[in-house]
Amino acid sequence: MASQSIASNGSTASASASIDKSNVLPKLIPRSQRKSSTPSTSESAPQTPPLPEPPQPDSIHFTTPVKRILSSSDHEKFIKSPTYTLIQAWIFTLSDCVRGRPISSVDHQHLSNPIRRLDAVLDVVEKLIDQYPPLDTGSRFGNPVFRSLHKAIVRDVERIHKEMLGLENEAAIQEISVYVIHSFGSEERLDYGSGHELNFMMWLLCLYQLRQIRREDFPSLVLHTFMRYLNLMRRIQSTYYLEPAGSHGVWGLDDYHFLPFLFGASQLIGHSYITPKSIHNNVVLDEEGDNYIYLNQVRWVDSVKTVKGLRWHSPMLDDISGAKSWKKIEEGMRKMFVKEVLGKLPIMQHFLFGGLIPGTGDMGQLDPETIRQQAERMQHVKAYGHEPDYWGDCCGIKVPSTVAAGEEMRKRMGMSGALRPIPFD
Repeated sequence: MASQSIASNGSTASASASIDKSNVLPKLIPRSQRKSSTPSTSESAPQTPPLPEPPQPDSIHFTTPVKRILSSSDHEKFIKSPTYTLIQAWIFTLSDCVRGRPISSVDHQHLSNPIRRLDAVLDVVEKLIDQYPPLDTGSRFGNPVFRSLHKAIVRDVERIHKEMLGLENEAAIQEISVYVIHSFGSEERLDYGSGHELNFMMWLLCLYQLRQIRREDFPSLVLHTFMRYLNLMRRIQSTYYLEPAGSHGVWGLDDYHFLPFLFGASQLIGHSYITPKSIHNNVVLDEEGDNYIYLNQVRWVDSVKTVKGLRWHSPMLDDISGAKSWKKIEEGMRKMFVKEVLGKLPIMQHFLFGGLIPGTGDMGQLDPETIRQQAERMQHVKAYGHEPDYWGDCCGIKVPSTVAAGEEMRKRMGMSGALRPIPFD
């Protein structure tokens, strides 16, 4: 027995010695102490393409904007097209023009005539809200009265362009009106998202193409007009409880918006004391939020949530605050715009192309693959009542408004101010 035991132990020891060490789990090392074995291959941020001068009026063939990206091949054609570059040039040029500039750098008392005309357009929408007060449904989902507001915008949109902007070309008015109609949310689904925000920026691009906006107006276009639109949409979201068009937005930063973070990061590049981590400092948010779009949006997001703290309700914004500089954040936002918006077929299949923002001549052809995709889309519409992947839509799942959650809780508690901070919601 002893000899068998000894033999057994000996064989065990021999087997242990022959174990392949390469399959043994390595010793755990804290992430902060690890050294990367490969160099970083992170891509550089996309640069700002030159923004071309507006086309000659007689060269524009006005047409009602429609969807032209119907397949993967259409999307590839778009990415190689001049319009792909034009959209980047427009958005990134606007971002560049506010770099290092606070909102207070714009003289809001002496705005140019083009900017004042844009104010007049937004004034009309503001007044329409007063004419269509929401029903007190007690629901956190979209208020049906929003459909009446949306119909009123559609009804008045051509008059607005004639009387407020002074446009006379009927074909031009019909084309750019489509972008305005898609700027304030979906009448059908009672939702709003960053795709609607993009339509507003395309409307401004159309006005630039029509020579209604000049390059010297660009800083005011971001720091005044875009902020007015942002505040208007906050009012609409709060009044009609518009649902987010997708779960936490296409880009995951915010339920409704993306561009405040791109433009806002550009504003803060090189700031002497406001750092990315400053978004966690309520004093900085209160004192500087009126001057910097990024801080303004963070302050708004935190104010409408039923729980306080970015780490709980906006983890991606919380993670981004750990970046080394605002330049890194702005570069990251550029990458997001190119990859997660222009580079995604489910997003761009809903983009509208007209004469001022044209597609290529061979886009939108009904080849066999496109016909198959169209059939699948129609089956989805029949099953769920909406098209698939609409600006990041949750397939068939309604997402309640977080703004509505806070407003309804305030009503029940008889409160008009901020909610009591709660660790979890």
